[in-house]
Amino acid sequence: MTKKKPLVIVTRKLPEAIETRMMELFDARLNIDDVPMSKAELIEAVKQADVLVPTVTDRIDSAVLAHAGPNLRLIANFGTGVDHVDLQTARSRGITVTNTPDVLTEDTADMTMALILAVSRRVAEGERMIRSGEWTGWAPTSMLGHRIWGKRLGIVGMGRIGRALARRAKGFGLSVHYHNRRRVHPDTEAELDATWWESLDQMLAHVDVVSVNCPHTPATYHLLSARRLKLMQPHAILVNTARGEIVDEPALTRMLADREIAGAGLDVFEHEPAVNPKLLELQNAVLLPHMGSATIEGRVDMGEKVLINIKTFVDGHTPPDRVIEGLL
Repeated sequence: MTKKKPLVIVTRKLPEAIETRMMELFDARLNIDDVPMSKAELIEAVKQADVLVPTVTDRIDSAVLAHAGPNLRLIANFGTGVDHVDLQTARSRGITVTNTPDVLTEDTADMTMALILAVSRRVAEGERMIRSGEWTGWAPTSMLGHRIWGKRLGIVGMGRIGRALARRAKGFGLSVHYHNRRRVHPDTEAELDATWWESLDQMLAHVDVVSVNCPHTPATYHLLSARRLKLMQPHAILVNTARGEIVDEPALTRMLADREIAGAGLDVFEHEPAVNPKLLELQNAVLLPHMGSATIEGRVDMGEKVLINIKTFVDGHTPPDRVIEGLL
């Protein structure tokens, strides 16, 4: 007798190769139009699914999980961060949650380095000048930015992405400083020639570039508060490719407008996809649409991890990328 395939509901459109394999392996319900699901649609999905495949834009909170049907036993997240999933409620309802770690590290570190360069060298401003027809030719004092060689980079969160960024930064002549909950292994520090600061406040006051690379958790919400942002030097820049909620965005916007810090490169926003209109007016802010991990290779790798997590779970084994395991 043929075993019934599990019903897998996918909330957003995924790479074609992943969707094809999803349909071969499972009873897959795909989002062909790629329109984000409403809360009501997410509730219907958790009522019916054996497996839910959400993304970072889907809020799988307690109100949604309260409607989960008895068959929902796995949330196979398409992405590394799981701050959009209520893990405590999932655990209490016996729902395992998985993610897709390790595959986006290099892509996100690339984008972080790109933003450091773009802000320091005013790349976006120059590009806008060309397109607007305002450029009248080279001049000795036109579009002067700042050299990054010899400057100090402060990394907030020395996980995989933080370490990958540190390796790139060394090649650009930046000295690497970092703040982390725990000091990394001495061998890693030696490899990266990195200096650990136990005090985040002290590090912020001494570096030229601040890069946010820690996860969003209740403990890191507004970790870079208005008070901490004011510790940064006036010539310093801030880059955030982690989560918008880690930075007090209104305070950052005010400081950028008043030139209390020199600039910012933001790939994430506190209330995305909404962006503070005042940020849009600032020439010293480079703003990107959460595209730090947006490579074809990265998205396919993410999808393959989702497939492996689902297949392993359905076959009765522990999925390799388990974040939590249901208690029931």
